[in-house]
Amino acid sequence: MGTLGNQFILSRERRRFGRQCLFTDRNEMILSVQPSGRLRLKYILRNPITERTQLSEQYAVSSVLTHNVTLDSHGMNHFEGGWNVKEVNVMDEESTLRYRKKVERDDSWGLEVNKLMHDVMQISSANNAINIYQDFFVDLPEDLGRGINMKIAARGTHIFHDLWIPPRKLKTCEWSNNEPNQFLLTFSNPESLSPDYSKPLNTLPDFGNDNPNAFYIWDLDDATRPLAHYDTKNVLLIAKLCMRDENYMVGGYNEGQVSFWLTENMGGSKVMCPLEACHREATSALCWVHSKLNTEFYSGSLDGSIKYWDTRDLLMPVNEVLAEPDPGPVQNRQNAHGVTFLEFEYTIPVRYIIGSDMGCVFVGNRKGLTAQETLVGVYQLFAGPIRTIMRNPFFVKNFLVVGDWRVRIWSEEVKNCPSTFYIRRPNQVLSGAWSTGRCSLFCIGDDKGNLEFWDLIMSHTRPILTIKFKHAINHIVFKPDGSLVSLCMTNGDCVMLRLEEGMRSATVKEKSLMMSMFEREISRCKLLEAREEEIKLKKRLTTIFLEEERKSREKLEAKKKKGQAKKEQEPKEEDEATLFLRMIESDVEFSKAILEFNETIEAIALKRSKRVYAMERTVFETNQPN
Repeated sequence: MGTLGNQFILSRERRRFGRQCLFTDRNEMILSVQPSGRLRLKYILRNPITERTQLSEQYAVSSVLTHNVTLDSHGMNHFEGGWNVKEVNVMDEESTLRYRKKVERDDSWGLEVNKLMHDVMQISSANNAINIYQDFFVDLPEDLGRGINMKIAARGTHIFHDLWIPPRKLKTCEWSNNEPNQFLLTFSNPESLSPDYSKPLNTLPDFGNDNPNAFYIWDLDDATRPLAHYDTKNVLLIAKLCMRDENYMVGGYNEGQVSFWLTENMGGSKVMCPLEACHREATSALCWVHSKLNTEFYSGSLDGSIKYWDTRDLLMPVNEVLAEPDPGPVQNRQNAHGVTFLEFEYTIPVRYIIGSDMGCVFVGNRKGLTAQETLVGVYQLFAGPIRTIMRNPFFVKNFLVVGDWRVRIWSEEVKNCPSTFYIRRPNQVLSGAWSTGRCSLFCIGDDKGNLEFWDLIMSHTRPILTIKFKHAINHIVFKPDGSLVSLCMTNGDCVMLRLEEGMRSATVKEKSLMMSMFEREISRCKLLEAREEEIKLKKRLTTIFLEEERKSREKLEAKKKKGQAKKEQEPKEEDEATLFLRMIESDVEFSKAILEFNETIEAIALKRSKRVYAMERTVFETNQPN
């Protein structure tokens, strides 16, 4: 009871204090202690809610002297405040009422009251207790936090072996767009060119194929028997299916030739280019390009030539250009770089990308008539050969470029410094590919058999997953839906890995984050490019200024020398001594007198020199003994 007579009673329900502790007997032996009859007689039955028990013995006694605390309970009277004392008489009820109505008619009064109520409710609700025995957030959907905790894993599902023993080298793997479970495996058998070559053993003789240079189309559900086989007499290095019409397929040979198959007909090629029209060295790169009939493609070779073919007539190429860094009107094959990779995107039908064995990336223009118009850009990105060039399926202007010991992300929008991301690895990287399910995920394979998965959103310095294999990885390609990744090994096996849900499906904000990341890197490169141009311009202007200053200095020195020479040629003013000497020389009588005086002096000197002196001795000198 306070001094003012105010009283407030606070009552709470029993369930607000938490659940009661209940103890039950269990038939489990926690400690093997035999019961004591004496202690059982001392057990006292009491209510644990109202009584306190202490069953352990007391070993220490301590006492604390505390300060006395005086408690007082009283009420609090609240007066209405905030009056303007100069205008309002607080003691007058009518003036306070008029002032209150004036304030309530103000527009900001409602907002201030709403904010004040919100703050009061927040402070008051902060003291509310939470029932720990109640289930919260049961109405939220189950997949709400799926993107927060993402499982990163990949497990092997299939292994496709070569049909020949010993196995051949697996070069490439290519998925079919029309049939999601079918893919093409291209094998290469360079050992057949050796003179002591013996035919390998065919493990599937009833398949109808007995050619050791053949390659196959497989089905994902059957790893024991391929669906179709295609024969060739020469050593095949690469084969490509047309993306727009998968009935068409082209291949490149070790001799530099190219050939054309119809996938619906198994067996040999339909047509092959002659030797006089083929490349001078091995055909190392192929790519289909956009055309109305889907019959045109490019081929590249290690001799540095890039040829444009039409499958309807392979007798001669439509066009040919050499991969020169500085193309001129007349191209020289000695300056050309060997072509290792060709890339073409159907959404950009004018451009195609060329990778060379000298680490350069060439940008080609399909509409160019001359070599200078065709090769519009050259960029030196690596020191060794370029293995793979692949566009991002979601952002087609960004490339994944793999070569020597490095991996780079390249953008078309930056001209002079096209590499935005730079990753260096301890082993030589042989292959790489963007994920078709996630725009930020790509994987690379090296010569030591390490398969690394990189996520640009999660980390730029280390891979998110690394899988070790026994053999080197030649080629990596993702299935179009992004659920599987196929690995081409050097021992002839094709390994299929199934990715977890977090690695094959993107979150809501992933694409926007990657777009902002690429835009930020592109803007950074453009700023660096502008800064570089500014430094070059400043250096150029400084050179021009120094050259002009040097020329002006030389002109001034030449002018000084000319004036000095002219001054030396002019007659000098004679002094008084010179004038007096000249006056004496001009006087004939004075000159004659001087001459006579000099002759007289000389005659006297000559006469003196002829004079003889007599030496007379004294008496004392003559009487001296000898």
